[in-house]
Amino acid sequence: MIAGLLEGQQSDGGFGVHPYSKWKGAHWRLVSLVELGVPRTSLEANRAADHVLEWIAAPAEALVIAGRERRHASMEGNALAVCSRLGKHRDRRVRHLVEVLLRSQWPDGGWNCDRNPKATHSSFHESLAPIWGLVEYHRETGHQGAWDAAQAAGALLLQHELFKSSRTGGPIHPEWMHIHWPHYWHYDFFHGLRAVAMLGRAKDPRAAAALEHLEKLRRPDGTWRATGRRYWTRTTEAVEWGDASAVITAAAERIRPMSRYVATRGPSNL
Repeated sequence: MIAGLLEGQQSDGGFGVHPYSKWKGAHWRLVSLVELGVPRTSLEANRAADHVLEWIAAPAEALVIAGRERRHASMEGNALAVCSRLGKHRDRRVRHLVEVLLRSQWPDGGWNCDRNPKATHSSFHESLAPIWGLVEYHRETGHQGAWDAAQAAGALLLQHELFKSSRTGGPIHPEWMHIHWPHYWHYDFFHGLRAVAMLGRAKDPRAAAALEHLEKLRRPDGTWRATGRRYWTRTTEAVEWGDASAVITAAAERIRPMSRYVATRGPSNL
């Protein structure tokens, strides 16, 4: 899978399309490469990361509406996570991503790109990847501000028990009750669980309903698989994931012990 994701890499570190091109751009390939455990010594992965940083860390004017910065923070979050995992945390462009995320965090702990001035609640979709990125950066640097910001975003997810509407008590969206892989920037209960586990909060009582749902989705052979909508097709993805059972099961098994014991700060995938 790693070889397939790196296939076709060009001299500039990219893959012949814009870094953010869904889903063959370097930005998305790097997320999958890091999930699969590509070593930080990989020259190909580091070249791809430099290609992404040249794009995402370029100076740009912030969009502020009604006193809040509106940002697709999943972009910075994913880029920060993969660059931190590849050991590029000292790069000034990576530090810039942290500054952008800390600056643009909303009062409720998350992020949102909604341009509607009346939008005051953060987006779970846009808040998921920043948790990953900030935690990975904290692990490499000990940056307290990054850790605190990630914890605030995790608290937002837990306020909703990772998938529940505060108005109805039911799922915010039915698709969130399925497991997706690759999910890229999309939220669901499973990736919410992964995020709070990374924060050492998987045993919080407010995660119990999501953990119970995870157990319900476990197959008789003890594995899990992707059950939700595919955000990719053979023509838009770099590799064929199938039901992604192996990688999902490995990720699920990492969540379960964390829900019973205090999570460590050691490296783990989101």
